[in-house]
Amino acid sequence: MLVSVTMMAQAKCEAIRNKVKNGYNFWLYSPADIDDEKAHVPLLVFLHGASLCGKNLDRVRRYGPMDALEKGRVIDCYIVAPQNPGGSWQPQKVMNIIEWVEKHHKVDSSRIYVYGMSLGGFGTMDVCATYPDRIAAGMAICGGATVKDLSGLSRLPMWIVHGTADRAVPVSASDRVVKAIKDAGDDSRLIYTRMPGIDHGRPARIFYMSQTYDWLFSHSIKDKGRPVNRDFEITKEGLNNAYKDIGKDAEWEEYQ
Repeated sequence: MLVSVTMMAQAKCEAIRNKVKNGYNFWLYSPADIDDEKAHVPLLVFLHGASLCGKNLDRVRRYGPMDALEKGRVIDCYIVAPQNPGGSWQPQKVMNIIEWVEKHHKVDSSRIYVYGMSLGGFGTMDVCATYPDRIAAGMAICGGATVKDLSGLSRLPMWIVHGTADRAVPVSASDRVVKAIKDAGDDSRLIYTRMPGIDHGRPARIFYMSQTYDWLFSHSIKDKGRPVNRDFEITKEGLNNAYKDIGKDAEWEEYQ
């Protein structure tokens, strides 16, 4: 079943259910019509936190890229936002969705990105660790990892963000992943932003900041040596101004 929702001129968002074997139901955002038949565009995968788990796909639009689009953020790529019914994110199921989208849409397979927070931060690192040669870059916010072998995280640009005042997912969960990357012998592609005094919900504002997408899209699997772009930073001031960044003056709701 496909349900179309108008989110911005010439763009489309579809709720896709029961289409991907061993996958998840998901939202698929397609950018404005592509005139060039040879053109392919990036794909961004958003993995939500535990508060959005369930069987009501509309919940996935409460925060993250779907909400950012509705608030005016321009994100010029395909976006997949699956819903986890419960439990840990399964990397194979996420990859099955990615491959389905690649098959049915004009995706630039060298520019596939994954980001998420909380449970989705765990999922992001699990997916990136499992498929480092398929994911161009990842951003994991206030998460950790559940897969045993984390050595793959040293092979792609990875930005980990975690607040030291997080009571839902302690910062030690990200510390452990960072240690594993360093123990693998190469942390040259890692950025770790450990934010003093920041709680669990506030980093959700990262999904609304333009630099988040500028950083992700600056990476490609085709980059020689796959270096990480260190020209960007996430600060408390940046989080405070996240709504202003898209010209909106609204009250925030913090989720996990």
